Amino acid sequence: MTLFITVLHVITCLFLIAVVLLQRGKGAEVGAMFGGGASGTVFGGRGAGNFLTRLTTGAAVVFMLTSLTLAYIGRQDSTSDLFEDPPVETTPGDFEEIEPASPFEEVPQPGDADAPEPDATP
Repeated sequence: MTLFITVLHVITCLFLIAVVLLQRGKGAEVGAMFGGGASGTVFGGRGAGNFLTRLTTGAAVVFMLTSLTLAYIGRQDSTSDLFEDPPVETTPGDFEEIEPASPFEEVPQPGDADAPEPDATP
């Protein structure tokens, strides 16, 4: 079922893109003077506007319904939530006191007993 709705969603998306690109914009009257108006006469003088508007509305409704359906199905198949476990409330006494580490480590000096012997090979 999910595959069918996904395929329908993609086909509707492509159809919606095509129908929107076929529509003539509101400023197309100037372009019609130079021969661009002949493509609008396929559906009649004013019929193309109403027909394409209805196709756009229908495709948009189907697109939104398939989007909502896929989101609902995806939510049902999900196994995790954002708030799976309730937050753990802590009090200041729950933590152990740890002394902070010194930002500087002690570097052994050449005269110290822990200092490594310098390499004598030249």
